[in-house]
Amino acid sequence: MHDQAPPPRHDGATSEAEAREPTPDVIREVDARRYVVLSVGVVATVAFAVLRLVVALGGHEPLPLDVWWHWFTLATESDPGIFLAWIPAVLGGTIGMIVIGIALVLLFLWRRRRWDAVNMAAAIALVVAIGAPMAAIIARARPEDSLAERVATSFPSGHTAVATTVVLTLALILRRWYIWVFGSAWVVWMMWSRTYLHAHWLSDVVAGLLEGIAVACLVWVAVESVRDRRAVRASSEYA
Repeated sequence: MHDQAPPPRHDGATSEAEAREPTPDVIREVDARRYVVLSVGVVATVAFAVLRLVVALGGHEPLPLDVWWHWFTLATESDPGIFLAWIPAVLGGTIGMIVIGIALVLLFLWRRRRWDAVNMAAAIALVVAIGAPMAAIIARARPEDSLAERVATSFPSGHTAVATTVVLTLALILRRWYIWVFGSAWVVWMMWSRTYLHAHWLSDVVAGLLEGIAVACLVWVAVESVRDRRAVRASSEYA
């Protein structure tokens, strides 16, 4: 009489090998999203390069749309508006984003989501490493009537780039509709804030948006690719 394999367990428990092995559904879902996210990242990178070229060809002077938007914000300026504009400017500033970034990374580590922590840390570090030197090299002057920063460098907007990177990375990791909704509102608020305080031209914040989209998407794709390769290697070991 041949030995029969033990019946499958239905109590919800899984072995360690089964827990580590990715299911085909998960692999297909990640791969499908990856091509879309990669495409968005590449398009954002190209769009940023085109905008950078337009600004350079204009002698780093404000574009006609920049001038129009600047005068519009001046015409609608008010004390309540300035108060609202300072909220994202302070919370999304250098110290605020460092605190938020560290808190998110530690939260992911506490939840034992090591790869998500790596993703967030890498995205924030990269967007800062790219944006700060780039702004110094491009050296575009801020509006002379800036109510916020007085540093000369203006292109791209670091506040907008970091805010976009954090929001989009969170949305890609957690896949929650409310992150997309409230995160998008936060980025738009930040973009409006930077121009309302006359700290940036409109093209500066658009460039920051494109930089943040490019960094968040490409870093997420890179991290997911490494995770998949490790998952395939782990599944072959337990096969």
